[in-house]
Amino acid sequence: MAEYLIAPNPGSTRLTRAVSGVDHNGAVSQISVVEERPLTIYLNGQEIVTAMTIGDYPEYLALGFLRNQRMLRDDDVITGVDYDEDLDVVVVRTEIQTSYEDKLKKKTRTSGCAVGTVFGDMMEGLEDVRLPATRVKTSWLYALANKINRTPSLYLEAGAIHGSVLCHQDRPLVYMEDVGRHNAVDKIAGWMVSERAPAADKIMYTTGRLTSEMVIKTAMMGIPVLASRSGFTAWGVEIAREVGLTLIGRMRGQRFVCLAGDERLERDVDPATVVAEDGKHRRKSAG
Repeated sequence: MAEYLIAPNPGSTRLTRAVSGVDHNGAVSQISVVEERPLTIYLNGQEIVTAMTIGDYPEYLALGFLRNQRMLRDDDVITGVDYDEDLDVVVVRTEIQTSYEDKLKKKTRTSGCAVGTVFGDMMEGLEDVRLPATRVKTSWLYALANKINRTPSLYLEAGAIHGSVLCHQDRPLVYMEDVGRHNAVDKIAGWMVSERAPAADKIMYTTGRLTSEMVIKTAMMGIPVLASRSGFTAWGVEIAREVGLTLIGRMRGQRFVCLAGDERLERDVDPATVVAEDGKHRRKSAG
């Protein structure tokens, strides 16, 4: 845990709730379930979206969502990020006033869970993206999977949640969780905006599917490597190949599959020497 700059806090009473139920034997049991709450994001005076979220790091979620929808540009000067816990509202303010009425009319529901939405012109600007040909050691991938899967998390505590982790080489840095994988990635994007963190040397690890939106968001953030325990969609693979994103999926124990950027992998460890996953910490691939 000392390696992380931000790690999950599964013990937070605000993120889960104890709920009583009846099990398959008819016995009363109590389990932890993840909380969901709405968060409304404003950009200056304009309401942009209401997202369902677990409620942690609302400022990062707002910044990252706006950045990944390209409503915040790299040269925008952010003058304030204000969160009202009573109203469940975040207001992001910029030096230059903005208006996105036309953009808000074009919405596309994505394949993601938790009713993820992106705007219809999300593909615009992607044709100019070409990611750096960052080399990736397979020893880093195995080390990351081992560390992340053993990290105490809401997933291991209550399930029904996705995780995304920003990594540098074999070190996990920022681990975010949420009911939607898009929210988890947006929180990381918001942290990167806030901390002015470079992207060219980073790896994004996610528990969810490698869909077109996950690939697009990672690419637009400038991160050259995306890895997951789960599988791929064809469009996600196609986009990854076009922008030069190294795309690695089905990472379980000693195995993985690379469908884009294999030439950038440095196989510096024999998979047979990698320790198999411990059943206690083994995760199912999230959808």
